[in-house]
Amino acid sequence: MAHGPAHQHAHEHNDTEIDWADMAEHLQTQAELFTPLHEHALAWLGGKQTEPGLIVDAGSGPGVVSCQLAEAFPGARVVAVDGSEPLLELARARAERLGVADRFATLAGELPEVMADLDYPADLIWASHSLHHIGDQQAAIAAYAERLSMGGTLALVEGGLPVRFLPRDIGIGRPGLEARIDAVQTDWFTEMRASLPGSVPVTEDCRTLMTNAGLKPSGTRTFLLDLPAPTPDRARAVAADTFERVRDKLADHLDAEDRTTLDRLLDPNDEASVHQRPDLYVLAARTVHTAVRTG
Repeated sequence: MAHGPAHQHAHEHNDTEIDWADMAEHLQTQAELFTPLHEHALAWLGGKQTEPGLIVDAGSGPGVVSCQLAEAFPGARVVAVDGSEPLLELARARAERLGVADRFATLAGELPEVMADLDYPADLIWASHSLHHIGDQQAAIAAYAERLSMGGTLALVEGGLPVRFLPRDIGIGRPGLEARIDAVQTDWFTEMRASLPGSVPVTEDCRTLMTNAGLKPSGTRTFLLDLPAPTPDRARAVAADTFERVRDKLADHLDAEDRTTLDRLLDPNDEASVHQRPDLYVLAARTVHTAVRTG
């Protein structure tokens, strides 16, 4: 059950099955781009859960944030949990490169059931944009709560705002392209949720869901990633990959003018493309909800 740093996970509209391993490079690059946001989020979290012994990254993907957790909490052991073994291989290699492998382990299996295989309760469970890929979100949070130590914290990263790369009017095509892409992705997300095994409709209120699982909500905060133009090459790469996936998977749900605009945005030889245009930026918001096990 890999996660991506955004609600925008290269969603296939006609096939709600996601090939997470195929997305490995995109997941890594995007998570690396979001490093400043995660640094601020983990610093905030460190004030709530001091000196955790065991941290679990539930839905770790290629382990970019897992390794940030290891660096932010140098006394902790970190376990990256994911359903994709190829992504966990990348996580282990990253931990080795960054010198945290001695405190780093992986656990392969489907969430939330695989959490039962942890050796001992976690002091901090970080679940970033992985919960919404589990059919019964309330049951998943209850399973996480059971694997927390007394006084342990569950941190859910859900919600926030879609990433923005471009002005409303980009000088080509009809203004408001990203808003229309958002609408298509919202429809896909609804279909994806409905198609998950054991899918249960639920109001997406994290505080209530955590309270229902017997946890005590301890805070909610939204963190920004603000990379104004001109952006680094990494941001251009993420923008290009994001729009390419939209074109490949969702373009039939956009009109012909928007498809032409996407083609131009992705043409490296076009001055209007994300590869060349001077007004490309990155602005995103991620919301972290925390709750503590008190009984």
